[in-house]
Parts: sequence; C-alpha cells; structure tokens
Amino acid sequence: MIRPFKPSDLDELMLIWLKTNYEAHHYIAKSYWESNFENVKELLPQATIMVAENKQTHKIEGFIGTMATFIAGIFVDSASQSNGIGKLLLDSAKAHSSELLLEVYQKNTKAIAFYQREDFVITAEKHDEDTNEAALVMKWTKTKD
Repeated sequence: MIRPFKPSDLDELMLIWLKTNYEAHHYIAKSYWESNFENVKELLPQATIMVAENKQTHKIEGFIGTMATFIAGIFVDSASQSNGIGKLLLDSAKAHSSELLLEVYQKNTKAIAFYQREDFVITAEKHDEDTNEAALVMKWTKTKD
C-alpha cells in the first residue's frame, strides 16, 4: 500500500536510505553517505514523501521523495526490490504531475534501466562535484490520452 509519510516513519526511512545508498552506489565511499545522514534526515520531511508499506506486516518497504516535479530519490529496501514497489512509488508521483525530473549516477545502470522502462529519457549529463561522479538528468512527460 502506498501512503503519505508520517513523522514516525523517519527513522525507518533513514535506515532504508542509508542501506540502499551503500548497496546501489558501491563506487562512492560509505563515509559520503554517513556524513550526509543528519542533513538528509533534517531535509527529508520538507519533501513530499510517499511510503510503500506492506499491508500484512506493516513494514516499510520503500519510499519516494519529490520536490515539485523533481524526484529527489526512490529507495526500496533490498529485501523488497524487484517486486514492483519502485514502480508503484513512481506511479504515485506520476499521478500528480505532468512531468518529472531526476538525476541518477551514470554507474547506476540498474536504476537507469528501470527509469527507461518507465518512459524516462536522458536529457543531459552532468558532473556531481560532491562525489566526482558522472550523473544523468532524466525526464518523464505524461503522454496525451
């Protein structure tokens, strides 16, 4: 089930954020994510957050954060990946927007393939100064029915 963020979710979301960043971005030092943890924890509630919660166990399996039309991130717990949760979270954002933008590290080929399956197109390449990694800007535009 996809539902809005509750303040009581924050600690669990941050654990998912940290763990999935370690796993998806193995080419970036863990210390980078650890040094940004408190800042993200403070900023996260300022975004629009939708949470994927398992109906039976009530365990949070993932979340998406958006700021207007920008997707700040989609994070799905590794135990719940490849079960359609990322798509459900992305569909919830698509339902409220006519276009969406995001940035993804070029080395994160799994995420790029996911976004391309979801009709995102690469619109630009950029350099992330903080991590010294190449990133792609991707955009989704709602098609006219």
